[in-house]
Amino acid sequence: MNLKNTRTLAGVALFTAVVAVLQALGTAIRLGPFSISLVLIPIVVGAALYGQAAGAWLGFVFGLVVLFTDTALFMPISPLGTVLTVLGKGAAAGFCAGFVYRKLEKVNGWLAVIAAAVVCPVVNTGLFLVGCKLFFMSLINEWAAGAGFANAGSYMIFALVGANFLAELVTNIVLSPVIVRLIKLGRRGWIE
Repeated sequence: MNLKNTRTLAGVALFTAVVAVLQALGTAIRLGPFSISLVLIPIVVGAALYGQAAGAWLGFVFGLVVLFTDTALFMPISPLGTVLTVLGKGAAAGFCAGFVYRKLEKVNGWLAVIAAAVVCPVVNTGLFLVGCKLFFMSLINEWAAGAGFANAGSYMIFALVGANFLAELVTNIVLSPVIVRLIKLGRRGWIE
C-alpha cells in the first residue's frame, strides 16, 4: 500500500469516527421531534477530500447511527421503510456531495465545496420526505392533524423539516468550505 492510499484510509477512518460520535451526540440537539444533523459537515468534507465512495460510506455510517439512536417513531410503522429511508438518504447524500464536488472542483474549489454543502442536506432531506411519503403517511397525517395543519404536505415542509433543513443548509454552507480549505492548506506541508 502506498502512502497516498494509507493517508486516504486513515482519513476516511478518522471521518468515520467523527461522523459516528457527532451523530450520537447530535441526537441530544433537537428541533421539534428530530435532531439536527450537524454530521452532514464531516460527510461533505470527507466526500470533498476522499471522493464520492467515501462520501457514500460516511453517509451510510451516519444512517447506521441514526438507525440505532433516533428511529423510535418510525420503526413500529415500517421497519423495512425505516431502514431503507435512513440508510439510503445518508449514503445518497454523501455520494451526491462527492459527485458534485468532483464535477466542479476543476472549475472552482470554493464553488465545488459550496455546491456539495448544498447538495448534501438537499438530498438528505429530500429522500427523508420521499421515505415519509412512501412508508409513513398514516403517522404523518396524524401528526399534521394534531398540529392543526390542513394537509400532510404543508406539515412535512413547514413543521417536519423546515427549520431543521435550514439549520443544516446554513451550517454546511458556512463551515464546510472553511474546513476543506484548512485541511488542504495543512496538506501542503506533507510529503506527497
